[in-house]
Amino acid sequence: MNIHRYITMQENSEFNRKILSMVKKLGKITTTTEIAEKLKVSWNTAEKHLLELALEGKISRLKKAGVNLWVLR
Repeated sequence: MNIHRYITMQENSEFNRKILSMVKKLGKITTTTEIAEKLKVSWNTAEKHLLELALEGKISRLKKAGVNLWVLR
């Protein structure tokens, strides 16, 4: 039995919207850990989607002392 779950493009897009909404709601610079905790997902999942949003130009990543900080563009 395959325990891995494949997500569809639509699910991926919906999750990215949730993350973008959370960054807006926090209204400040936020960390990957904060997003992961608020959305109850792993740090890796949050980071992956945040990087996708950064590539789309919707948020910016600031690297500070080994921590990724995220802010709306």
